[in-house]
Amino acid sequence: MLTQEQLARFHDQGYLVVEDIVDKPLVLQPLINEYDQLMLSLCEAWVAEGLLGRDVLQGSFASRIRQAYAAGLDYFQPLDISLPPGEITPDVPFHAGPAVFQLITSDSLLDVVEQLIGPELTSNPIQHIRIKPPVNELSCDEVRAHITHTDWHQDRAVTLNEADNTTMVTVWLAISDATIANGCLQVIPGSHRQPMLRHCPSPQLSIPKTQFNVESAVALPVRAGGAVLFHPQTIHGSLINKTDDIRWSFDLRYNVTGQPTGRPMFPDFVVRSKLDPESVTVDADQWRAMWQNTRTRLAAEKPVVIHRWPEDPVYCA
Repeated sequence: MLTQEQLARFHDQGYLVVEDIVDKPLVLQPLINEYDQLMLSLCEAWVAEGLLGRDVLQGSFASRIRQAYAAGLDYFQPLDISLPPGEITPDVPFHAGPAVFQLITSDSLLDVVEQLIGPELTSNPIQHIRIKPPVNELSCDEVRAHITHTDWHQDRAVTLNEADNTTMVTVWLAISDATIANGCLQVIPGSHRQPMLRHCPSPQLSIPKTQFNVESAVALPVRAGGAVLFHPQTIHGSLINKTDDIRWSFDLRYNVTGQPTGRPMFPDFVVRSKLDPESVTVDADQWRAMWQNTRTRLAAEKPVVIHRWPEDPVYCA
Protein backbone atom coordinates (compact mmCIF):
# COMPACT_ATOMS: atom_id res chain seq x y z
CA MET A 1 0.00 0.00 0.00
CA LEU A 2 1.13 3.54 -0.71
CA THR A 3 1.91 6.03 2.04
CA GLN A 4 0.44 9.52 2.10
CA GLU A 5 3.85 10.82 1.07
CA GLN A 6 3.88 8.54 -1.99
CA LEU A 7 0.36 9.56 -2.95
CA ALA A 8 1.29 13.22 -2.66
CA ARG A 9 4.39 12.65 -4.79
CA PHE A 10 2.36 10.93 -7.51
CA HIS A 11 -0.19 13.73 -7.69
CA ASP A 12 2.51 16.42 -7.60
CA GLN A 13 5.02 14.89 -10.01
CA GLY A 14 2.76 12.70 -12.17
CA TYR A 15 4.69 9.48 -11.55
CA LEU A 16 5.85 7.14 -8.80
CA VAL A 17 8.32 4.25 -8.60
CA VAL A 18 7.03 1.38 -6.45
CA GLU A 19 9.34 -1.56 -5.80
CA ASP A 20 8.01 -5.10 -5.26
CA ILE A 21 4.49 -4.28 -6.43
CA VAL A 22 3.86 -7.94 -7.34
CA ASP A 23 4.88 -11.14 -5.57
CA LYS A 24 7.91 -12.64 -7.32
CA PRO A 25 7.34 -16.36 -6.55
CA LEU A 26 3.55 -16.29 -7.01
CA VAL A 27 3.12 -13.79 -9.88
CA LEU A 28 6.41 -12.93 -11.56
CA GLN A 29 7.97 -16.39 -11.82
CA PRO A 30 4.88 -18.08 -13.33
CA LEU A 31 4.82 -15.26 -15.91
CA ILE A 32 8.48 -15.82 -16.76
CA ASN A 33 7.87 -19.57 -17.03
CA GLU A 34 4.85 -19.06 -19.27
CA TYR A 35 6.79 -16.87 -21.67
CA ASP A 36 9.78 -19.19 -21.66
CA GLN A 37 7.55 -22.03 -22.86
CA LEU A 38 5.81 -19.81 -25.40
CA MET A 39 9.10 -18.65 -26.89
CA LEU A 40 10.37 -22.23 -26.96
CA SER A 41 7.26 -23.27 -28.93
CA LEU A 42 7.81 -20.45 -31.42
CA CYS A 43 11.44 -21.46 -31.88
CA GLU A 44 10.52 -25.13 -32.34
CA ALA A 45 8.22 -24.10 -35.19
CA TRP A 46 10.91 -21.90 -36.74
CA VAL A 47 13.46 -24.71 -36.48
CA ALA A 48 11.01 -27.07 -38.19
CA GLU A 49 10.66 -24.53 -41.01
CA GLY A 50 14.44 -24.23 -41.34
CA LEU A 51 14.43 -20.59 -40.21
CA LEU A 52 16.59 -21.18 -37.11
CA GLY A 53 19.25 -23.71 -36.16
CA ARG A 54 18.51 -26.33 -33.53
CA ASP A 55 21.00 -24.72 -31.14
CA VAL A 56 18.37 -22.08 -30.34
CA LEU A 57 16.38 -24.72 -28.46
CA GLN A 58 19.18 -25.13 -25.92
CA GLY A 59 19.46 -21.45 -25.14
CA SER A 60 17.80 -19.14 -22.64
CA PHE A 61 14.70 -17.04 -23.21
CA ALA A 62 16.91 -14.02 -23.85
CA SER A 63 19.12 -15.82 -26.35
CA ARG A 64 16.06 -17.06 -28.27
CA ILE A 65 14.74 -13.51 -28.48
CA ARG A 66 18.07 -12.28 -29.81
CA GLN A 67 18.45 -15.10 -32.34
CA ALA A 68 14.88 -14.63 -33.56
CA TYR A 69 15.48 -10.91 -34.09
CA ALA A 70 18.79 -11.56 -35.86
CA ALA A 71 16.99 -13.96 -38.21
CA GLY A 72 14.31 -11.37 -39.01
CA LEU A 73 11.55 -13.31 -37.27
CA ASP A 74 8.69 -11.52 -35.51
CA TYR A 75 8.62 -12.58 -31.89
CA PHE A 76 6.77 -9.47 -30.71
CA GLN A 77 3.21 -10.00 -31.91
CA PRO A 78 2.99 -13.68 -30.84
CA LEU A 79 4.14 -12.59 -27.35
CA ASP A 80 2.07 -9.42 -27.10
CA ILE A 81 -1.08 -9.18 -24.99
CA SER A 82 -3.04 -7.07 -27.46
CA LEU A 83 -4.00 -7.12 -31.11
CA PRO A 84 -2.09 -4.81 -33.47
CA PRO A 85 -3.43 -1.76 -35.28
CA GLY A 86 -4.24 -1.91 -38.98
CA GLU A 87 -5.73 -4.87 -40.75
CA ILE A 88 -6.62 -7.78 -38.47
CA THR A 89 -6.55 -11.31 -39.88
CA PRO A 90 -8.33 -14.32 -38.34
CA ASP A 91 -4.99 -15.86 -37.38
CA VAL A 92 -3.00 -12.83 -36.20
CA PRO A 93 -1.20 -14.08 -33.08
CA PHE A 94 -1.40 -12.67 -29.57
CA HIS A 95 -0.91 -14.10 -26.08
CA ALA A 96 -3.56 -14.19 -23.36
CA GLY A 97 -2.17 -16.78 -20.98
CA PRO A 98 -3.23 -17.49 -17.38
CA ALA A 99 -0.05 -16.03 -15.90
CA VAL A 100 -0.66 -12.74 -17.73
CA PHE A 101 -4.22 -12.67 -16.39
CA GLN A 102 -2.86 -13.36 -12.92
CA LEU A 103 -0.52 -10.39 -13.31
CA ILE A 104 -3.25 -8.02 -14.52
CA THR A 105 -5.55 -9.03 -11.64
CA SER A 106 -2.87 -9.23 -8.92
CA ASP A 107 -4.33 -8.01 -5.63
CA SER A 108 -1.18 -6.19 -4.54
CA LEU A 109 -1.05 -4.32 -7.84
CA LEU A 110 -4.77 -3.47 -7.76
CA ASP A 111 -4.47 -2.27 -4.15
CA VAL A 112 -2.05 0.41 -5.34
CA VAL A 113 -4.11 1.33 -8.42
CA GLU A 114 -7.23 1.63 -6.24
CA GLN A 115 -5.46 4.17 -4.05
CA LEU A 116 -4.81 6.29 -7.13
CA ILE A 117 -8.11 6.14 -9.05
CA GLY A 118 -10.66 4.48 -6.77
CA PRO A 119 -12.27 1.05 -6.21
CA GLU A 120 -14.19 0.66 -9.49
CA LEU A 121 -11.42 -0.64 -11.73
CA THR A 122 -11.37 -1.82 -15.33
CA SER A 123 -8.42 -3.36 -17.13
CA ASN A 124 -7.86 -1.05 -20.08
CA PRO A 125 -7.06 -2.93 -23.32
CA ILE A 126 -4.12 -0.64 -24.14
CA GLN A 127 -1.52 -3.11 -22.88
CA HIS A 128 1.71 -4.48 -24.26
CA ILE A 129 4.83 -6.48 -23.60
CA ARG A 130 8.18 -4.82 -24.33
CA ILE A 131 11.21 -7.05 -24.95
CA LYS A 132 14.19 -5.02 -26.12
CA PRO A 133 17.41 -6.59 -27.43
CA PRO A 134 20.77 -4.81 -27.10
CA VAL A 135 20.90 -1.73 -29.30
CA ASN A 136 24.10 -2.90 -31.00
CA GLU A 137 22.18 -5.93 -32.33
CA LEU A 138 19.34 -3.91 -33.84
CA SER A 139 19.02 -3.03 -37.51
CA CYS A 140 20.09 0.52 -38.29
CA ASP A 141 16.55 1.31 -39.45
CA GLU A 142 14.76 -0.21 -36.43
CA VAL A 143 12.13 2.24 -35.15
CA ARG A 144 9.52 0.03 -33.45
CA ALA A 145 8.88 1.21 -29.89
CA HIS A 146 8.54 -2.34 -28.57
CA ILE A 147 12.00 -3.24 -29.90
CA THR A 148 14.15 -0.11 -29.61
CA HIS A 149 13.90 2.94 -27.32
CA THR A 150 10.48 4.57 -26.96
CA ASP A 151 10.20 8.21 -28.01
CA TRP A 152 8.70 10.91 -25.79
CA HIS A 153 4.91 10.74 -25.61
CA GLN A 154 1.88 10.94 -23.34
CA ASP A 155 -0.29 7.87 -22.85
CA ARG A 156 -3.45 9.92 -23.29
CA ALA A 157 -2.27 10.47 -26.87
CA VAL A 158 -2.33 6.77 -27.75
CA THR A 159 -6.10 6.68 -27.16
CA LEU A 160 -8.93 7.91 -29.32
CA ASN A 161 -10.36 11.24 -28.17
CA GLU A 162 -13.33 9.55 -26.52
CA ALA A 163 -11.04 8.94 -23.53
CA ASP A 164 -9.73 12.49 -23.10
CA ASN A 165 -11.56 12.82 -19.76
CA THR A 166 -11.16 9.23 -18.59
CA THR A 167 -9.48 8.71 -15.23
CA MET A 168 -6.73 6.18 -15.81
CA VAL A 169 -3.26 5.18 -14.69
CA THR A 170 -0.40 3.33 -16.37
CA VAL A 171 1.50 0.59 -14.57
CA TRP A 172 4.86 -0.01 -16.27
CA LEU A 173 6.01 -3.29 -14.71
CA ALA A 174 9.62 -4.47 -14.84
CA ILE A 175 10.10 -8.19 -15.53
CA SER A 176 13.88 -7.84 -15.59
CA ASP A 177 15.71 -5.14 -13.64
CA ALA A 178 15.32 -1.86 -15.53
CA THR A 179 18.46 0.23 -15.32
CA ILE A 180 19.83 3.33 -17.01
CA ALA A 181 22.19 1.06 -18.94
CA ASN A 182 19.52 -1.27 -20.31
CA GLY A 183 16.88 1.33 -21.15
CA CYS A 184 14.69 2.18 -18.17
CA LEU A 185 11.90 4.73 -18.41
CA GLN A 186 12.50 8.45 -18.14
CA VAL A 187 9.86 11.08 -17.39
CA ILE A 188 9.36 14.83 -17.37
CA PRO A 189 8.27 15.55 -13.77
CA GLY A 190 5.13 17.65 -13.42
CA SER A 191 4.28 17.44 -17.13
CA HIS A 192 0.89 15.90 -16.31
CA ARG A 193 -0.31 19.34 -15.25
CA GLN A 194 -0.15 20.71 -18.78
CA PRO A 195 -2.62 19.94 -21.59
CA MET A 196 -2.01 17.04 -23.93
CA LEU A 197 0.55 18.05 -26.53
CA ARG A 198 0.30 17.45 -30.23
CA HIS A 199 1.97 14.22 -31.37
CA CYS A 200 3.54 13.12 -34.63
CA PRO A 201 2.54 9.62 -35.78
CA SER A 202 5.82 8.45 -37.30
CA PRO A 203 8.32 6.88 -37.17
CA GLN A 204 6.93 6.45 -33.64
CA LEU A 205 4.02 8.32 -32.09
CA SER A 206 5.95 11.08 -30.35
CA ILE A 207 6.11 14.70 -29.21
CA PRO A 208 8.60 16.93 -31.03
CA LYS A 209 11.34 17.84 -28.55
CA THR A 210 10.83 21.52 -29.27
CA GLN A 211 7.56 21.33 -27.31
CA PHE A 212 9.00 20.62 -23.84
CA ASN A 213 12.18 20.83 -21.79
CA VAL A 214 14.08 17.59 -22.42
CA GLU A 215 16.77 18.68 -19.96
CA SER A 216 14.34 18.19 -17.08
CA ALA A 217 14.07 14.43 -17.74
CA VAL A 218 14.53 12.03 -14.82
CA ALA A 219 15.53 8.37 -15.35
CA LEU A 220 13.61 5.80 -13.29
CA PRO A 221 15.47 2.54 -12.58
CA VAL A 222 13.31 -0.13 -10.97
CA ARG A 223 13.98 -3.73 -9.95
CA ALA A 224 12.18 -6.77 -11.40
CA GLY A 225 8.74 -7.00 -9.83
CA GLY A 226 8.57 -3.25 -9.29
CA ALA A 227 6.73 -0.67 -11.34
CA VAL A 228 6.58 2.91 -12.47
CA LEU A 229 3.07 4.34 -12.17
CA PHE A 230 2.18 7.49 -14.04
CA HIS A 231 -0.62 9.84 -15.01
CA PRO A 232 -1.86 9.55 -18.63
CA GLN A 233 -0.55 13.04 -19.44
CA THR A 234 2.93 12.56 -17.97
CA ILE A 235 5.51 12.90 -20.75
CA HIS A 236 7.74 9.83 -20.78
CA GLY A 237 9.91 7.63 -22.98
CA SER A 238 12.70 5.12 -22.54
CA LEU A 239 16.45 5.04 -22.91
CA ILE A 240 18.25 2.67 -25.28
CA ASN A 241 19.50 -0.72 -24.17
CA LYS A 242 23.29 -0.44 -24.12
CA THR A 243 23.89 -3.78 -22.38
CA ASP A 244 24.46 -7.23 -23.87
CA ASP A 245 21.16 -8.64 -22.55
CA ILE A 246 17.46 -8.03 -23.15
CA ARG A 247 15.32 -5.66 -21.09
CA TRP A 248 11.67 -6.59 -20.75
CA SER A 249 8.58 -5.15 -19.18
CA PHE A 250 4.81 -4.90 -19.46
CA ASP A 251 2.77 -1.76 -19.66
CA LEU A 252 -0.70 -2.18 -18.21
CA ARG A 253 -3.41 0.42 -17.87
CA TYR A 254 -6.47 0.72 -15.68
CA ASN A 255 -9.36 3.15 -15.82
CA VAL A 256 -12.45 3.93 -13.78
CA THR A 257 -15.18 1.46 -14.77
CA GLY A 258 -17.80 2.87 -17.08
CA GLN A 259 -15.54 5.52 -18.58
CA PRO A 260 -14.30 5.20 -22.20
CA THR A 261 -11.10 3.18 -22.60
CA GLY A 262 -9.87 4.93 -25.74
CA ARG A 263 -9.81 1.61 -27.61
CA PRO A 264 -13.49 0.75 -27.99
CA MET A 265 -12.73 -1.93 -30.58
CA PHE A 266 -10.74 -3.99 -28.01
CA PRO A 267 -12.14 -5.78 -24.93
CA ASP A 268 -11.91 -4.35 -21.44
CA PHE A 269 -13.01 -6.11 -18.26
CA VAL A 270 -13.75 -5.26 -14.64
CA VAL A 271 -10.95 -6.30 -12.29
CA ARG A 272 -12.31 -4.87 -9.02
CA SER A 273 -15.65 -3.45 -7.86
CA LYS A 274 -17.15 -2.64 -4.50
CA LEU A 275 -20.44 -1.53 -6.05
CA ASP A 276 -20.93 -4.65 -8.19
CA PRO A 277 -18.61 -7.51 -7.18
CA GLU A 278 -20.42 -9.91 -9.54
CA SER A 279 -19.20 -7.87 -12.52
CA VAL A 280 -15.55 -8.79 -11.88
CA THR A 281 -13.98 -11.20 -14.40
CA VAL A 282 -12.15 -13.93 -12.50
CA ASP A 283 -11.67 -16.55 -15.23
CA ALA A 284 -8.54 -16.38 -17.41
CA ASP A 285 -10.25 -18.50 -20.08
CA GLN A 286 -13.11 -16.00 -20.28
CA TRP A 287 -10.59 -13.17 -20.74
CA ARG A 288 -8.79 -15.04 -23.52
CA ALA A 289 -12.11 -15.75 -25.24
CA MET A 290 -12.87 -12.00 -25.22
CA TRP A 291 -9.75 -11.37 -27.28
CA GLN A 292 -10.36 -14.34 -29.57
CA ASN A 293 -13.91 -13.17 -30.29
CA THR A 294 -12.64 -9.64 -30.88
CA ARG A 295 -10.09 -10.91 -33.39
CA THR A 296 -12.80 -12.80 -35.28
CA ARG A 297 -15.03 -9.72 -35.37
CA LEU A 298 -12.28 -7.30 -36.43
CA ALA A 299 -11.12 -9.61 -39.22
CA ALA A 300 -14.37 -8.79 -40.99
CA GLU A 301 -14.18 -5.05 -40.38
CA LYS A 302 -12.11 -2.08 -41.52
CA PRO A 303 -8.46 -1.72 -40.36
CA VAL A 304 -8.09 -0.73 -36.71
CA VAL A 305 -7.22 2.90 -35.95
CA ILE A 306 -5.76 3.35 -32.47
CA HIS A 307 -5.04 7.10 -32.22
CA ARG A 308 -6.18 10.43 -33.60
CA TRP A 309 -2.97 11.97 -34.99
CA PRO A 310 -2.62 12.76 -38.72
CA GLU A 311 0.66 13.43 -40.49
CA ASP A 312 1.58 17.13 -40.30
CA PRO A 313 4.60 18.01 -42.48
CA VAL A 314 5.03 21.43 -40.85
CA TYR A 315 4.61 20.49 -37.20
CA CYS A 316 6.49 17.20 -37.45
CA ALA A 317 9.41 18.43 -39.57
